[in-house]
Amino acid sequence: MSTTGERFERAVAIMSRLRGPGGCPWDREQTFDTIKRYTLEETYEVLEAIDNRDWQELPGELGDLLLQVLFYAEMAKEEGRFSIDDVLEALSNKLISRHPHVFGDVKAHDSAQVLKNWEALKLQEKSKMLHTAGREQSEPQSLLSAVSSKMPALLEAHKISSKAAHVGFDWPAIQGLFDKLSEETRELQEHIQNLPSTSLRDSEKLAVPEELKEQVEDEVGDLFFVLVNIARYLSVDAESALRRTNRKFRRRFGWLEEQLRKQGRSLEQATLDEMEALWQQAKTLEGT
Repeated sequence: MSTTGERFERAVAIMSRLRGPGGCPWDREQTFDTIKRYTLEETYEVLEAIDNRDWQELPGELGDLLLQVLFYAEMAKEEGRFSIDDVLEALSNKLISRHPHVFGDVKAHDSAQVLKNWEALKLQEKSKMLHTAGREQSEPQSLLSAVSSKMPALLEAHKISSKAAHVGFDWPAIQGLFDKLSEETRELQEHIQNLPSTSLRDSEKLAVPEELKEQVEDEVGDLFFVLVNIARYLSVDAESALRRTNRKFRRRFGWLEEQLRKQGRSLEQATLDEMEALWQQAKTLEGT
């Protein structure tokens, strides 16, 4: 039976063959920029398999995600930048240096202390890298500078609020978050009261005047941020929670559509009260 190392080397060799002379035309045409979107797609497919507890599907999805790493490393090797060996070496070194409580003599009695140590080590490593490259920091780096603004907004909100919390900038109790949620809700309601009355009667989409749109967007954003913090406080992943709710809505709405089809009717032919009654039936059938 092949060892883990042999299997990994086989995957690396296959990737090299696909990109090499006489390999796959599609694979040979790809660049860092063209592959990016597939990396994101594969990441979400991994998350979906985990959410569905689809243990038979998950190995394949993780393999697809690993393929992205191999793809980037092979392209970088071709350009003489780095190789998969450098990726693995960097990973191993990082795991050891970021866990001094396991591989060194630093003490960490709980996960909170581990995370606090992790952030301190990251800042030390960044400062050391700049010094090695002959570039001293012209000014102190913000704690939040390491959080990418390119990630999904819910995840970014979780990351930046977590980092702030690790240095003590957090609500002392969860009730403060619920008080903040009520405050932000009231502020949004106050802004909505300034909308034309005709807009408030439009159930499809409120026609928010341009002069109020930015203010309303700010208030909605504040609401989301507080909700993400509530999720963080409860150790709930906001992204996963919302995906779970999305799937639940899809399932119930699909059942609603099916019942209408059985009656020979379409969504457009049903009244809101009729759809709401079916929706409540769907909830009852699911036991929620």
